[in-house]
Amino acid sequence: MAVNPYTSTLVSSSLSSKPYNPTIRFIAIKPTKPSRKASINCAALQSSPLLHFPHTINREQQESHHPLQWNLLQRAAATALDMFEGALVSRETENPFPKTSDPRVQISGNFAPVPEQAVKHNLPVSGSIPDCINGVYVRNGANPLFEPVAGHHLFDGDGMVHAVNIDGNSVSYSCKLTETNRLIQEREMGRPVFPKAIGELHGHSGVARLALFYARSLLGLVDHSKGMGVANAGLVYFNNRLLAMSEDDLPYQIRITPSSDIETVGRYDFSEKHMSTMIAHPKLDPVTGEMFALSYDVVKKPYLKYFKFSKDGGKSPDVEIPLDVPTMMHDFAITENFVVVPDQQVVFKLQEMIKGGSPVIYDKDKKSRFGILPKNAETSDDMIWVESPETFCFHLWNAWEEPESNEVVVIGSCMTPPDSIFNECDENLKSVLSEIRINLKTRRSTKRSILQESEQVNLEAGMVNRDKLGRKTQFAYLAIAEPWPKVSGFAKVDLTTGEIKKFFYGDERYGGEPFFLPSGRNSQREDDGYILSFVHDENTWKSELQIINAMTMLMEASVKLPSRVPYGFHGTFISSKDLAEQAQY
Repeated sequence: MAVNPYTSTLVSSSLSSKPYNPTIRFIAIKPTKPSRKASINCAALQSSPLLHFPHTINREQQESHHPLQWNLLQRAAATALDMFEGALVSRETENPFPKTSDPRVQISGNFAPVPEQAVKHNLPVSGSIPDCINGVYVRNGANPLFEPVAGHHLFDGDGMVHAVNIDGNSVSYSCKLTETNRLIQEREMGRPVFPKAIGELHGHSGVARLALFYARSLLGLVDHSKGMGVANAGLVYFNNRLLAMSEDDLPYQIRITPSSDIETVGRYDFSEKHMSTMIAHPKLDPVTGEMFALSYDVVKKPYLKYFKFSKDGGKSPDVEIPLDVPTMMHDFAITENFVVVPDQQVVFKLQEMIKGGSPVIYDKDKKSRFGILPKNAETSDDMIWVESPETFCFHLWNAWEEPESNEVVVIGSCMTPPDSIFNECDENLKSVLSEIRINLKTRRSTKRSILQESEQVNLEAGMVNRDKLGRKTQFAYLAIAEPWPKVSGFAKVDLTTGEIKKFFYGDERYGGEPFFLPSGRNSQREDDGYILSFVHDENTWKSELQIINAMTMLMEASVKLPSRVPYGFHGTFISSKDLAEQAQY
């Protein structure tokens, strides 16, 4: 195996009880051979050794790096708070971190961050890129600017957008961090100061970290009034704007320049029409051009709100959806006439931190259910709630109506244990592609696995043909998430028959979300299109963009990329026509 050139000084909490400092020795993580088996060790990251933080500065530099505009009182307060944080870090590292918040695990190998890359043109192409692929493929991901000082979860990293611009066989690549409010401030301070919602906010140390942050805020050392989000998850192109989002903030507008570079325009509030957080997976109706979204709050009621945007960006009033407790809601679905809201058993309970636990928990006493609400609803009075026992879908791939049976059909991957992404567990993770039928008349639901038992594999991250979103679809294209959380290939699944066709990237090659790009709107076949996916070779430590024909499941072309692309989250494609019409602000 090729040596990973990216190195780190991450402290092993199981080897040292000393606080983070610049002299700590390198930590290697043993690589393991990929497996095709469905039994996967929960939360285990099996990666090449060593990682690198190109922007990291050492502790002495951090403690003396105070922005020039601070007055003497602020500088003294900052020094005192830094000393308190040093003592907190020392105490945190006395015991091993769980795998779900251990930086050596969460951002090892090709999950590790990379530096920004200026545009590289004329990249090598093998095969021939189909003529219909003309524009830019963009994909988001977590890419922490600074080395974690304590706990860190993969989802905590700063957002980075990777862009491959295609014009015939002329291809370019670049990647840039999204200039969020927190990133700008942390870069100025030379260190991470904003709390990491998943990796750090556990137990009493999590309470202390929140207190530390708000003390800095009260003293004017940091400003969280313009948001605390990382914008590292979803990407959507709407109303001539590319929006990067994570559900802890407003979206950020990103612009692809004429030279194929990436720039952050800024935090986007839809012309001051929307001022709250927004879910990372808004839905675009392919027929009406409208965008539908949710917003959830983990502290105060209403815990959940629904709203929509007209195709020109006009926003509807918020519809407050009453919930007893704040629910972790990463995704939802739409049909032709309804929105489908999952109210499941993974919830936020901040009081658990006082007891020494995680604020994100599996509540076994809560009943999972789906809410069906008309798209044009002005209140939640017409919401129909239907229970779906023991159902947790991190992602919903599609939904549609079947009026003849009064049913709404929901397609999602049901994950067990439900909170395994957030909390360490001994049970093997399973992600089962499922069909859930919700009867609007009887208010009952049924659930079945779409694949036969002999064909079961973990399927997570993917999509249907987005030109058919909200309508009945035959196929879904989903990542084969094995060995979890790596992706060894993708599957094309017939949602009616359960037939599955698999495409594997090859030995020691792993990818991410398979993005389906239709050949054109006039095609008679739903699967007439191409799968785009970033693939990383852990033998050579090189990355490429692969383009696979979705009908034949054969590779059409691959683009050799000039630098490593970490395993990331979600992406989209913007046509050259839409690129030319991008809004400037």
